[in-house]
Amino acid sequence: MTKVVFACVHNAGRSQMAAAFFNALAAPAKARAISAGTAPGPRVHPEVFHAMREVGIDLAGVTPQPLTPERAQGTSFLITMGCGDQCPFIPGARTDDWPLPDPKGRPIEDVRAIRDDIRARVEALIAANGWG
Repeated sequence: MTKVVFACVHNAGRSQMAAAFFNALAAPAKARAISAGTAPGPRVHPEVFHAMREVGIDLAGVTPQPLTPERAQGTSFLITMGCGDQCPFIPGARTDDWPLPDPKGRPIEDVRAIRDDIRARVEALIAANGWG
C-alpha cells in the first residue's frame, strides 16, 4: 500500500482537506493518506471545518499533528501545500508542491474555492497513480 503525506505549516486547513478527500476517494487497499504540519496549530480552522462539512466530510475530532520521523516513515509521496521555506523533506519520497492559499480567516466563498481546487487535485493524483 502506498502512503501519501499532505503537509502544510499548521496542519489546520489545506493538508487536512487533502487527506480527508484522499482517504474518501482512494481505494483503501491501494493507498492511504495522512496530514501533518511543520508547526501544527491547536485545531482545524473553523472555516475549513464548515466548508468540509458542506460536502459531507466531518473533521470533528481531527487534531493537527507534527510531521515527525515516525509519522513520515514509509512515505512514498509527499505533497506540500504552499509552505515555502518551511516545507518538509522526506528522504526517498516523491515530492510535489501544490501552491495553494491558506484558508485561515478567509471568507467562506474563498475557502470553498480552495476546497474544490484541492479535491480536483486529489482526484487527479488518484487517477494518475491508479489508486481509485
